[in-house]
Amino acid sequence: MAIGLSEEHEALRESVTGWAERNIPVEVVRGAVGDLNGSGVETRPAFWAGLADQGLLGLHIPEEHGGSGYGLLEAAVVIEALAERVAPGPYVPTVLASAAILGSDGKAHAELLPGLAGGSLTGAVALTGSLTGVREDGVLTISGAAEPVLGAALADVLVLPVSTDLGEEWVAIDAAQATITPIRSLDLTRGVAKVEVQGLAVPAERVLDGLEGPGVLNLAAIVLGADATGVAAWCVSAAADYAKVRVQFGRPIGQFQGIKHKLSRMLVALEQARATVWDATRATGDELAYACAIAGVTAPDAAVQCAKDAVQTFGGIGYTFEHEAHLYYRRALTVRALLGPSAEWAETVASLALNGVSRSTDIDLPEESEPLRAAIRAELAEIAALEGVEQKRALAGAGFVMPHLPRPWGRDASPLEQVLIHQEIRAAKIKPPQMIIGAWVVPSIVSYGTPDQQERFLPGTLSGETVWCQLFSEPGAGSDLASLQMKAEKVEGGWRLNGQKIWTSVAHVAEWGICIARSDASKPKHDGITYFLVDMKAPGVTVRPLTEMTGENLFNEVFLDDVFVPDDLVVGQVNEGWRVARNTLSNERVSLSAGSGGTGASVPDLLGLAGRLGRDLTPVERQQVAAVVCEGHSINALSLRVTLKQLAGSEPGADASVRKLLSTSHAQHVSETAVDLLGAAAVTAADWKLGDAGYWNRAVLATRAMTIYGGTTEVQLNIIGERMLGLPRDPEPGK
Repeated sequence: MAIGLSEEHEALRESVTGWAERNIPVEVVRGAVGDLNGSGVETRPAFWAGLADQGLLGLHIPEEHGGSGYGLLEAAVVIEALAERVAPGPYVPTVLASAAILGSDGKAHAELLPGLAGGSLTGAVALTGSLTGVREDGVLTISGAAEPVLGAALADVLVLPVSTDLGEEWVAIDAAQATITPIRSLDLTRGVAKVEVQGLAVPAERVLDGLEGPGVLNLAAIVLGADATGVAAWCVSAAADYAKVRVQFGRPIGQFQGIKHKLSRMLVALEQARATVWDATRATGDELAYACAIAGVTAPDAAVQCAKDAVQTFGGIGYTFEHEAHLYYRRALTVRALLGPSAEWAETVASLALNGVSRSTDIDLPEESEPLRAAIRAELAEIAALEGVEQKRALAGAGFVMPHLPRPWGRDASPLEQVLIHQEIRAAKIKPPQMIIGAWVVPSIVSYGTPDQQERFLPGTLSGETVWCQLFSEPGAGSDLASLQMKAEKVEGGWRLNGQKIWTSVAHVAEWGICIARSDASKPKHDGITYFLVDMKAPGVTVRPLTEMTGENLFNEVFLDDVFVPDDLVVGQVNEGWRVARNTLSNERVSLSAGSGGTGASVPDLLGLAGRLGRDLTPVERQQVAAVVCEGHSINALSLRVTLKQLAGSEPGADASVRKLLSTSHAQHVSETAVDLLGAAAVTAADWKLGDAGYWNRAVLATRAMTIYGGTTEVQLNIIGERMLGLPRDPEPGK
């Protein structure tokens, strides 16, 4: 995975990665380390001309000024790839400088941008400083200092903030006009320096009118954020590779859950960082500051955490100069320090969110999709004119409920058509059927059911009229479903089921249940399982409600005593029910990741509560709000990336797995934050009828289930570690 999504971005990344492998070997990196760690002087790296020859310095610069005319996203792709090799030199500060100059009114564009794009000039930007300026006869004279400035010792052009009677202004000066004093740098691959000027007259064409401090910081959040994701990416891949081969206590350390879960959490943090930086490159207008602030929180913190965890995974060798891990940790810490405290970025997030700023995740679809949209809109207009169950039956009959399914149950809809259908259903204000467990059942019956089973069960399920429950979990087999003990005995005309199921949602109102039972005990545990459809009113079915933490009764125990299931209600082949069950589970996990699970615990709900409190939030509370806003935004960005990848015909990859994991705990974090905001009022009973306190107390209790059902968090971390990082699977019991 990488910041860029398109084939062009992937090709760019592969090209840069290959070039960097040839031109920035570890010896080059260690040479730069020797210069910065000893008495040597930082120099422009030998590969600098190669970067220019490849056109990598001007990807975001217009063609009229010697660039390629793309944007910051393309530059971010390159920054990330180079950071994975902890490339030394002034590439990042030069890109930031040219992006800042490009954001001004244009007076300095023709003079400076061609050189920065072509590699004859290098640049640097001071993100902090104490320079002041005075205007006399229209000439701005500046004095003061700025430090630390990344790349200043190698820069030809310095972009500096200046405090004047007009407020903060920005200037671009020649580095030769300043006194530049290197500062011993924590990052041993890139230097920082102090910049001083005294009584320097700045020509009018070098005053960067139109450039503002917040805009420069937004650019820095993107550019340094991409640098941070590259650092995190190396940490994840290098640590995972090491964990596959490093043997301790007789097995690879990646097989130990402590390491596996650590590495999976690292991948989660990396993909969140990538998603937020990627989204920041796309944002405009009021949403730009919001997206950049979230990237400013998320990416540097992810890099630091991933680097720390990588060092921990490498162990003793990771703590020494013999290994490269410390270089990435130093880079991560430096990037975060340069961008400023995470708490300050989080305060910006909180301020914007509490003032109603959010980020739209609408997808811009190609113009050629408009005829298809018009046809869908016309078809839905007829359905919208219906009411009640007739409307839902019509929606299901037209294949709109699960449009990705094959006809007649769906529409064989491409990802593009699915997006259009979703948008048009929402625009028509049609409320889709509430299928609940049925949403997990339908794909399995479509894939494995007989034609008779499909005709009998799918229409009512798709319209929401047939209520289902899932008879999978047992007292001794929760997430480990292959250990189930319910027995299925073959009898004349069908099967007799005996055993107990537990945690069965809506079993007390369900008409039908999907049930897996062991039909051949002589086979290995994943074999010998059969998938049945059970009539919940059949003789021998006993449902006993379980009172949940909320005091409500959604879960149930279900006892099956000599329950007869005819042969025509077996789905798939006898003894091959595990394959069918896996289909159900995959759809279960998708649907569970789609939101707050019906708890109402979402970021807009939380912000609504904050607005009703009648008081200002404390600094600590604002930080808490910012944390869940950032998490919610990262989930939305990940979801958008998944959709865009599907529209492009590629696999979602890590984005989808990470989104699923984050979504299960997000509602918990939202509701916990809300309860903290309520203070002493949170003693109110957990009842949504009792106002905000009762509503959120119910949510904080209800959301505890979200990291348990549908595959616990721990199981999901195992899946990410094994399937996305290639870590060794857990050993079989007894082996």
